[in-house]
Amino acid sequence: MADEPLVLGIETSCDETGVGVVRGRTLLADAVASSVDEHARYGGVVPEVASRAHLEAMVPTIQRALRQAGVSARDLDAVAVTAGPGLAGALLVGVSAAKAYAYALGKPLYGVNHLASHICVDQLEHGPLPEPTMALLVSGGHSSLLLAPDITSDVRPLGATIDDAAGEAFDKVARVLGLGFPGGPVIDRYAREGDPAAIAFPRGLTGGRDPLYDFSFSGLKTAVARWVEARRRDGQEVPVADVAASFQEAVVDVLTRKALRACKDNGVDHLMIGGGVAANSRLRALALERCEGAGIRLRVPRPGLCTDNGAMVASLGSEMVARGRAASTLDLPADSSLPVTEVSVPGHSHPDPHEDGHPQGHGHGHDHAHDHAHETGKDNLYG
Repeated sequence: MADEPLVLGIETSCDETGVGVVRGRTLLADAVASSVDEHARYGGVVPEVASRAHLEAMVPTIQRALRQAGVSARDLDAVAVTAGPGLAGALLVGVSAAKAYAYALGKPLYGVNHLASHICVDQLEHGPLPEPTMALLVSGGHSSLLLAPDITSDVRPLGATIDDAAGEAFDKVARVLGLGFPGGPVIDRYAREGDPAAIAFPRGLTGGRDPLYDFSFSGLKTAVARWVEARRRDGQEVPVADVAASFQEAVVDVLTRKALRACKDNGVDHLMIGGGVAANSRLRALALERCEGAGIRLRVPRPGLCTDNGAMVASLGSEMVARGRAASTLDLPADSSLPVTEVSVPGHSHPDPHEDGHPQGHGHGHDHAHDHAHETGKDNLYG
């Protein structure tokens, strides 16, 4: 193995098949095949459709990533995959593919946590993460405040959404306004032409007795829907840009306010923001403004690294290898509710592949399935 591990990362927690290749903390390839257009007609992600799309896209996307990186699958030092949380069927496709590649190539397998990966990806752009790292993760499925003293082994939840995640609220409000799916980008676009102070939408869980770091966006979503319905019932035009801007401001106001409070309370002088909603222009602008005012350094990856991608999984996998963390066994499960405290799925140290003639990482007796993989699967499997 080179001084800097070469790792392939596979991400299939939702509707995007992401494959990344990382050497150390340098991004070599980030290939994504999205099925978002297939879900748009349903107004949301359909798990069965997502799983089938992953099946169809997996091998071509891995081959594309290896070509972009200019490496062969045999050059890899490890294979990393999102083991959870996410959609069960979608996760299973990625985990199964990662097992197949690791087994056939004789490389160690690392099943890692989706949320921790969203934090670790920032290393590819801004260098090593401070320890501890304070992270605000906001996406369609998650709104969380996390403290990470060690991104490979110690991630502590400080707060999370108690109902709708921020990204989910964006999707639902976009549906109410007739703007389509996904809602985040289109709300952001319309909000730029609107007045964020036009409508006083509520800020959830910001009262004196409310949990300091938890989030709630269900009430906000309902308030927007009722406001719009009332306008339509009275025969009045709905000012879409103003509604979008006011709703967006309510979301990012709460997110940044609570994130800065967590930094202050925990003595952390920097904030990392990740997840799909971190691509939102207003969230970035308000976070920067408030962080500068509080003397806190802000780290936000470029938008392409905020949404789900394989680069983030490869990044965490590379860090696992570099720090000598135990790899996963080939009975690695796909866990749709994997808690963020489980940064990786525990495994054992694998024997040297040359000691008994078996590939490193499978830890099982020799069998005909392994022979068959080498005899019939090389062309497609290795890319």
